[in-house]
Amino acid sequence: MEKTDILIIGQGPAGLSAAIYTARAGMRTLIVGCAPKVAGDYEIDNYFGFTETITGKELIERGRAQAAKFGVEMRCDRVLAVHQNGEQKFVAKTEEGDIEATALILATGVSRVRPGIANLGDYEGKGVSYCVSCDGYFMRGKPVMVVGEANFAANQALELLQYTPSVQVCTQGKAPEMSEEFLWRLRESGIPVLQKKIASLAGNGGLEQVVMDSGEQIEAQGLFIAMGQASSNDFAYSLGLLRNGQFIDTDREQRTNIPGVFAAGDCVGRFLQISVAVGEGALAGRAAISHVKESRRANLDK
Repeated sequence: MEKTDILIIGQGPAGLSAAIYTARAGMRTLIVGCAPKVAGDYEIDNYFGFTETITGKELIERGRAQAAKFGVEMRCDRVLAVHQNGEQKFVAKTEEGDIEATALILATGVSRVRPGIANLGDYEGKGVSYCVSCDGYFMRGKPVMVVGEANFAANQALELLQYTPSVQVCTQGKAPEMSEEFLWRLRESGIPVLQKKIASLAGNGGLEQVVMDSGEQIEAQGLFIAMGQASSNDFAYSLGLLRNGQFIDTDREQRTNIPGVFAAGDCVGRFLQISVAVGEGALAGRAAISHVKESRRANLDK
């Protein structure tokens, strides 16, 4: 398993800012994530210190070059799940392998992907879940369905097999975007991938069926939402982070309620501006440095 001092999920302004601080402090720093939404060709003319207009793409490229200068390792890799191990470290399962870190900084932005199911909210906590590691246990032996089209959904479906043999994936009418390896694993495990769209949910007191836009009803007592790629909300569920709606709660130092986990940028839901994300990234980086140093001291005391 690959190991690092600080793992940062997200290559946007918050993640890159945090990495610059941690790497300059001598911490082994790894950023995973692919091109952020901000790295587009739209123009930015209100960023401090730039009299000329700059594009989001140019700004991110400058940030990446600066982070590389200090030895930050950056990788376009998608994180599928994160959990804390028995040694109080954090293990991220990615498409390319597992990574263990002493500190974790979430800088993933905020997910706006919704499945478009009419009465989804009526069944949240009554069969609808966003976290297999949290709620899979309650679905032992029951028919379940995962909603999503990419590797994140495939991984969630495979994890559900430890609780129930009756698992399906529904892509909400999208073409499957899973890798060949994940598609093979789904086939080998007997998990069908339905390229259909769920219109609504049904059940008395809890989820019993999903209703397709064709009118077809499929039995499902558990529905796990895993649209697109895993987001800060997904990691918050699995790690037990306090949230305020879709945003992660942090203190003034960007610390979450779980020691060693920090969050910065749009995923904490303050003023959603690049300049704010950069500042929060710096705070998260400083706090993560302190956590790693404390962890090292504790290990020496042992």
